[in-house]
Amino acid sequence: GYAKNRAVDQSTGKFLCFLDADDIMHRNRVQKQYDVAVQKPNCIVGCKFNRVPEGSTERYTQWANNLKPFQLYTQIFTSHGPTVIMPTWFCSRAIFNDVGGFSEDGKGTPEDLLFFFSHLRNGGKVHRIDEDLLTYRYHLQATTFSVSEDTIWNIRVGEFEERVLAKWQNFTIWNAGKQGRKLFRSLTSANQSKVTAFCDVDEKKIKKGIYIHEESKEIPKPRIPIIHFTEGKPPFIICVKLVMTGVRIH
Repeated sequence: GYAKNRAVDQSTGKFLCFLDADDIMHRNRVQKQYDVAVQKPNCIVGCKFNRVPEGSTERYTQWANNLKPFQLYTQIFTSHGPTVIMPTWFCSRAIFNDVGGFSEDGKGTPEDLLFFFSHLRNGGKVHRIDEDLLTYRYHLQATTFSVSEDTIWNIRVGEFEERVLAKWQNFTIWNAGKQGRKLFRSLTSANQSKVTAFCDVDEKKIKKGIYIHEESKEIPKPRIPIIHFTEGKPPFIICVKLVMTGVRIH
């Protein structure tokens, strides 16, 4: 974050094009993203990408390259971070100034995700050019591996509570398994009280009938029904992993 901010400080252009040192920009990337950014000045403009070595993080690459335009907004709370990946970003300097730059908290801070959420909170938009304009290199020394999963999780949950759950009176968590229970435990007590049920397709989980939040300090401890998904009432929070069955996203 510190390096990015200093680079922007020393630049003078009206637009900013980001590129990680270990990635490769394709021919005409700047021109194509600039053309869109001029027409959509309030957008972070991204693009599709390919991975080197080929096949690296295949599920992640499928997810990021195949999101539909509306999903660039509806999937912002997934575990993958921004719905347009940081090395492909192109945006106006005005967007950067409105956000106030990147966090400079240092190693272990997902400054791209924090910037992305701030941009959306400011009313900013997102657009992805559906062309492969970047080679995104995978290696174990990449900075992304310095950010813990717990840090990402806590930021996502906090943002979700503030932007979504604060407006809901109650909801159903779709997944009575590990991920659904983890989400429930991560919520504030106020939002935990809004959970009417867990729903699932797994008969073994449904037969348990109830989830008891044993870690809670409340007496009696919260007891959440586990029901079949056909009995669940919206709104739903869906906590399931994508592309786990060998079926590709299209």
